[in-house]
Amino acid sequence: MEFTEEQLKRYSRHIILSEVGGKGQKKISAAKVLMVGAGGLGCPVGYYLAAAGVGTIAIVDNDEVELSNLQRQIAHSVKTLGMKKADSAKQTFEALNPDVNVVAIKERINSKNILDLIRDYDIIVDGTDNFPTRYLINDACVMLGKPLVTGAILRFEGQVTTILPGDGPCYRCLFEEPPPAGLVPSCQEAGVLGVLPGVIGALQATEVLKLIIGKGKPLKGELLIYDALGVNFRKVKIPKNSECPVCGKEPTIKELSDMPEQYCEI
Repeated sequence: MEFTEEQLKRYSRHIILSEVGGKGQKKISAAKVLMVGAGGLGCPVGYYLAAAGVGTIAIVDNDEVELSNLQRQIAHSVKTLGMKKADSAKQTFEALNPDVNVVAIKERINSKNILDLIRDYDIIVDGTDNFPTRYLINDACVMLGKPLVTGAILRFEGQVTTILPGDGPCYRCLFEEPPPAGLVPSCQEAGVLGVLPGVIGALQATEVLKLIIGKGKPLKGELLIYDALGVNFRKVKIPKNSECPVCGKEPTIKELSDMPEQYCEI
């Protein structure tokens, strides 16, 4: 593809970076990214990916915009209250950058549809606040060999890691099974600082862009933890588990049919 004068001006700050350049920007423009969730994390991720010119951004979310979302979910507004989040986010991102094709998928992701939903995308971004769904996304990405950038937030702390199937550990290598229901509170129950998803979402978007242009060191095998109160970043190593039930030498999880089908948005 050849850039128009308008595109050269829009992406000029990328193009002058030697690590990106015109070649890298063309990779960004050709990339296809699927985000699960248009909530606290999905909003900043989508904003920055759209601004960067990612060619296709799919958003899987069946929830509707509520007033309580607006404290942190910056792609929505009072004008889109009651609208499907996927449609609201599509409207916002396409208004920011008409170069981007935003696909609104108003479905609840589950074990029956996830493989078909993610199959045609280059990179998957997990912005959910539900452990069964997080494990479902991890398992599906490992099975299809899809890079996954996953984030989590609660109260004043956020986490992000990048999973490259076949080249490092997966989420189950870190936590083999979801915690029992009710053990870990949700953001709705425990609260979350409104700006926190902006920090973690920006980090997720950074990981996605690095993967697209093939530059830098992704958070493979590392969990980056951010403590907003202490203004502290730290990394925790994630060892590869040779007995991991999904990515180990002899995986026991080969089908998604037994995974819970509920999907809960931030």
